[in-house]
Amino acid sequence: MIESIDTSLIDWSRAQFALTAMYHWLFVPLTLGLAMIMGIMETIYVKTGLSRWKEIAKFWQKLFGINFAVGVATGLILEFEFGTNWSNYSMFVGDIFGAPLAIEGILAFFMESTFVAVMFFGWKKVSKNFHLASTWLTGIGATISAWWILVANSWMQYPVGMHFNPDTVRNEMNDFIAVAFSPMAVVKFFHTVMSGWVLGAIFVVGISCWYLIKKHHVSFVLSSIKVGALFGLVSSIIIALTGDISGVQVAKLQPMKMAAAEGLHHGGTGVPFTIVGNLKVPKMLSFLATHDINGFVPGINDIIDGYQTPQGEVYPSAEEKIRRGKVAIASLGNYRKAIAEKDDVLKAESLKMLEENMRYFGYGYIKDTNYLIPPVAITFWSFRVMVGLGGFFILLFLLIGWYQYKEKLENKNWLQKVALWTIPLGYIAAQSGWIVAEVGRQPWAIQDMLPLNAAISKLQTGSVQLTFFIFLILFTVMLVAEICIMIKAIKAGPFVEENKK
Repeated sequence: MIESIDTSLIDWSRAQFALTAMYHWLFVPLTLGLAMIMGIMETIYVKTGLSRWKEIAKFWQKLFGINFAVGVATGLILEFEFGTNWSNYSMFVGDIFGAPLAIEGILAFFMESTFVAVMFFGWKKVSKNFHLASTWLTGIGATISAWWILVANSWMQYPVGMHFNPDTVRNEMNDFIAVAFSPMAVVKFFHTVMSGWVLGAIFVVGISCWYLIKKHHVSFVLSSIKVGALFGLVSSIIIALTGDISGVQVAKLQPMKMAAAEGLHHGGTGVPFTIVGNLKVPKMLSFLATHDINGFVPGINDIIDGYQTPQGEVYPSAEEKIRRGKVAIASLGNYRKAIAEKDDVLKAESLKMLEENMRYFGYGYIKDTNYLIPPVAITFWSFRVMVGLGGFFILLFLLIGWYQYKEKLENKNWLQKVALWTIPLGYIAAQSGWIVAEVGRQPWAIQDMLPLNAAISKLQTGSVQLTFFIFLILFTVMLVAEICIMIKAIKAGPFVEENKK
């Protein structure tokens, strides 16, 4: 079946999944960020008893609710696509990949959806403390939900805690803790969730600055900015730290992604970091990748041709990996044949050969070594957009916080406009991060284990094309509807009585 799958089917299936994921990621970060910020605001209300903080929390909760509802719809479609478009993937690793998704649905999502109802409709029906707990549990539920989704994604980037069962031709989990708390999962969780927190802070500060530009609800927005700017600054600093840790992990576990993100064709020791063009920082890439200014970083050609580190570690060429992968696939076929024919000698020999070459199993489906090189230009520029905007956000939060502290923010019209127009930049940064993570590991559905051409379902290309455009129209309508509802709610403002005057 795999031999008969054409590249257009793979490309359209990838495009459909990317479309769904990127639309979904327009809503999730804001959900994560606003959930924490509105929890902080309501905590201030409960602690101080000041009613204006209650109104502030209710206003941002209203915007949270609009965004939350649309995000759920896109997320459900995303999970179904694993079964429809990537059935070989689901069959091969469903025992592992399905576990965190099941926990996310049963525990986190139900927790989140239960307490969100109390948060919205319980203001006059439950006590202050119970309502506050519901608000925080809604945010915690959303965060736990993100944890399990990111555990699943991290396992695709760094598969651990499993063994291959040749009798069922499936990978099966044998260490749940290793899967749930792998180093990559932990770092990816903090880095990704913090990006949502940063976007939430940008959103709160930007919308608040719009009110300042309009000279409306000044007291309300200054209080919101105080929380948003501090929260955003702390989150931005943490995301920079987790990004540094993530860079070291990627350099070690996914060297091709690191090479693509740097456009590095020939590696070595003391490698410079390319900012743009010929503008380079000497030895910086080696430091970022290894925390050693003279550390060895392989390039794209090194990984394809095979290389040896200064410490003597030898990494085989792509051709050698492909050869050993084909041996693993053939050994699996011989093993199953031996079972059918009850040939114990062939069974033992085949199993031994399979175990020796199993780490390269996925390479057996690769026909051309060039297929192992991800799209370099997209990965390279997405990485620079993400990092550059991350630095800009830190500067923005510092400026906003400084002028807020000096009580001069109301007079800084230029800064208010910058903050407002930073909102779309927050989304661009979030999308760029995912592009680096996902495009940079191509062509693997599971790193070094299962390439896309072996993971896909056997479908009619026309069917995938049709559903792609249906989803494109549907998601675009949903996005436009959300933006329109958001704008209407923002224009209505936090204080209805004040708007009527």
